[in-house]
Amino acid sequence: MQVIETLAEGLKREIKVVIPAKDMEQRMNERLAEVKDKVRINGFRPGKVPTSHVKKMYGKSIMAELVNEIIRDKPSAILSERGEKSATQPEIVMTEDEKEAEKILSAQADLEFTLSYEIIPAIELKSVDGIKVTREVVDVSEDEINEQITKIAESARTFETKKGKAAEGDRVTMDYLGKVDGEAFDGGKDEDAELVIGSNRFIPGFEDQLVGVKAGDEKVITVTFPADYPAANLAGKEATFDITVKEVASPAAVEINDELATKLGVESVEKLKEIVRGQIESQYGNVTRQKVKRQILDQLDALYKFESPSKLVDAEFENIWRQINTDLAQSGKTFADEDTTEEAAREEYRALAERRVRLGLVLSEIGEKAGIEVTEEEMQRSLFAQLQQFPGQEKQILDFFRNTPGAAASLRAPIFEEKVIDKLLAEVSVTDKKVSKDELLADDAEEGDKPAKKAAPKKKAAAKADDAAEGEEAAPKKKAAPKKKAAEGDAE
Repeated sequence: MQVIETLAEGLKREIKVVIPAKDMEQRMNERLAEVKDKVRINGFRPGKVPTSHVKKMYGKSIMAELVNEIIRDKPSAILSERGEKSATQPEIVMTEDEKEAEKILSAQADLEFTLSYEIIPAIELKSVDGIKVTREVVDVSEDEINEQITKIAESARTFETKKGKAAEGDRVTMDYLGKVDGEAFDGGKDEDAELVIGSNRFIPGFEDQLVGVKAGDEKVITVTFPADYPAANLAGKEATFDITVKEVASPAAVEINDELATKLGVESVEKLKEIVRGQIESQYGNVTRQKVKRQILDQLDALYKFESPSKLVDAEFENIWRQINTDLAQSGKTFADEDTTEEAAREEYRALAERRVRLGLVLSEIGEKAGIEVTEEEMQRSLFAQLQQFPGQEKQILDFFRNTPGAAASLRAPIFEEKVIDKLLAEVSVTDKKVSKDELLADDAEEGDKPAKKAAPKKKAAAKADDAAEGEEAAPKKKAAPKKKAAEGDAE
């Protein structure tokens, strides 16, 4: 077998592989000898079929199997021998000429094919002694715990039917039908909808107009959708809602006691406080973790500068760009609305994609050199977390991960990355800093996404695109019509 390098330009490589016809014929004959005693052909006793007859009947199919095996196995062996790692699956090209292919299967022509790929660059790991990060820490106060428990109690409290008019804090049960320019719109209809006046769940101005209604009332409410409403066909439009009030109910008093805890499935109010404290600390801990991670990644970005495989960068950019355009379409905005141009946005997000690929390679090298591995148990936990996010679709998700090439890697990659970050945190200089809740939660997504700070949409897509801004993913604002689900075209 001949292995000839025909291109070595930057990270790009092209290898020509030639296996002489005589070698292929020898392999075929060895395979024929293996199957000769196993084939059953009418007119011949087992094991007595002439080799020439077996070759005539099965030669081409066996040669086809050999070609497939070589194409499947040789590329990785060649790369291993060369001490190279391919950034993506090597592209394999061989003849498409039927006559030439027929000659190869008949062992009358050499088997030739080319491998085209980009190598992963050699990365010389650098000392992390100079990396310094500040870990922001928030003390959870009793007031914050009590405030959260009060909200829980308010959401769990009961309501009692009242005969009078609805006031702030009362719950109104109603049917409604929304219209724009006299025409009903998708998601603008509901029956037996419950709304607590003052909860700010509906479009601004809607709840205020419910004050004073009573059971049996019919009323037309007029509101204007916000200019930045997610549904472009409704944004900025005036709408009317025909409502029929079915019930007005007043809230029971909120009491924080063991009875409330029991109702929530906890043995005591003290245990409830303990759980709430843990939840708040976990939430703050996640934010702290992302900020520390961003600092590490930013400093690694400054430490490592090398050419990244273009195919990896292209794939990463396409993922980012797809999200950008999805977000723009959903918001009904253009690049001009975000004070940029498509060309400028492409350039900025291309830089972001290159950063992500480069940092991913660095983290991979650090983890590999440290012997970091992802266990089967960790993979199972990650898969279970995916299943919990989509109740009722467990089978489809399991089938996806079983049958989709690379799907398992999407579970492994974030686990591996977090374990590498843990390793780095144990080695770099970390200074704890007490901060307030507001300081911790301050919006610094743009600071973490400097390459894309003007691109559109500014926060959400950049957060999804850059691991350094993970956890800063913007949630939709409360602008539903008149409920959150209406914005999704869901009238319940």
